[in-house]
Amino acid sequence: MNETMKNKNANSPNYIRIFDTTLRDGEQTPGVSLTTEDKIEIAHQLSRLGVDTIEAGFPSSSEGEKKVIKEIVKAGLDSEICGLCRANRKDIDAAIECDVDAVHVFIPTSPVQMKYAVNMTQEQVLSATVDSIEYVKQHGVICEFSPMDATRSELPFLKKVCQAAQKAGMDRLNVPDTVGIMIPKTMSKLIEELKTVVTVPISIHCHDDFGMAVANSLAAVEAGATQVHSTINGLGERAGNASLEEVVMALHLIYKLKTGVNSRLLYSTSRMVATLTGIPVQANKAIVGENAFAHESGVHTRGVTVKPLTFEPIKPELVGRIRKLVAGKLAGTSGIKAELEEIGIHPNEEQLKEIVQRIKDLGDKGKMVTDADLIALTSAVMGEVIKEEKIVELCDLAVMTGVKVIPTASVRLVLDGKEYVAAETGVGPVDAVLKAITKLTHSLEKIRLNEYRLEAITGGSNAVAEVVIKVEDEKGHIVSARAAREDIVMASVEAMINGINKCLLKNRKQGNKK
Repeated sequence: MNETMKNKNANSPNYIRIFDTTLRDGEQTPGVSLTTEDKIEIAHQLSRLGVDTIEAGFPSSSEGEKKVIKEIVKAGLDSEICGLCRANRKDIDAAIECDVDAVHVFIPTSPVQMKYAVNMTQEQVLSATVDSIEYVKQHGVICEFSPMDATRSELPFLKKVCQAAQKAGMDRLNVPDTVGIMIPKTMSKLIEELKTVVTVPISIHCHDDFGMAVANSLAAVEAGATQVHSTINGLGERAGNASLEEVVMALHLIYKLKTGVNSRLLYSTSRMVATLTGIPVQANKAIVGENAFAHESGVHTRGVTVKPLTFEPIKPELVGRIRKLVAGKLAGTSGIKAELEEIGIHPNEEQLKEIVQRIKDLGDKGKMVTDADLIALTSAVMGEVIKEEKIVELCDLAVMTGVKVIPTASVRLVLDGKEYVAAETGVGPVDAVLKAITKLTHSLEKIRLNEYRLEAITGGSNAVAEVVIKVEDEKGHIVSARAAREDIVMASVEAMINGINKCLLKNRKQGNKK
């Protein structure tokens, strides 16, 4: 792809270039090591996403790195492919050999880095800057120049270096906040100062050590920068770089500026990078975090089901997401109802009230209610006999079990207004309690347990268990019932009582008809 086509929007006053460094700075995230195949896959996705430049790597770092950069260049992507180089001819030769579209040359300009990172004087830094940029331009390649640690550099010297770089032929000046120490106000001021001495497009590269990489990048744009360096999911050394997805959506929706990024591919790109790097995205991460468009609070869920704009600044579909209404202790009736109706479940008013109450009870115990939990609880509640129709009710339950104790259960039931008590042992607490209930109901109404099944368990050690049972009367009629609780014993008891009530009600209604 030629230079003109790759930069077709560069001259638009409302267009901001996105320079993606996921494959270079992002790969420097501690614990990340991408294979050749991983890097090529991500490069293809970044091109589909629409970033203007892909910084494919550091060619001189290894033969393997050089090889993968060559493969990315050969892929014929729509994005400009860039290689990172120190300000020396050996590094630049390695990049040129890869046939990259652009070379990104950097050299420290802060006193601390000049002395301790490269042991160079100001004069040596100036000389290396001019020589390296001129050498890149001799090869007819785009040159982006970074005075590394610019934000800790002495301003007069920084200006002098930038002026020399422009005179040598640099195409873009990138301003790195290498250790993330800027705030938006000082960043704006720095860009304004540099604009007084250079006329080439200014780029910004921010690190997130104080959590302000995105804010500082946007401040730079406000001050006149026309390109932003960023990474998918904010990956990068230490606390990472400016998050591409946050920068892009802020530019599009807050600043009303344009980029080449297709925002609907942001989430899928984020998931791909998280999978290949092994670095998960925090749940509350803006734009791509799992909770970014999730609502639990009753006020919020009511609002977004009626008018999404009430509690969402952007439509989730814009970034390839969908809205999620979360069941939890802060959940409201409207949100739970909307979530159930979305999957085709329509409880009546009483059932909905009971479902919401059970969800809140679980939330109070610190339990996160998953979609599977919600469905299990709803199925159980909607399958229950309403209170007014219950013939059998559980009054009390006691279970004893242990290493050297035979599991024993004692139950107290009310049947037709009369109280009954029974106790039984079993191979476990569930077996014991169901035997005790069966002992009572079978002797009184000839109903026994026909089948017991633990249908689903979701989550961890405090998971919701769904119990499905079948009970049979003396005529061979079989009725099924279910219950869902975080306590398997209680879920089993509720399911058994529900089944007995259903069986008794069915028999008595049939008897009345006769």
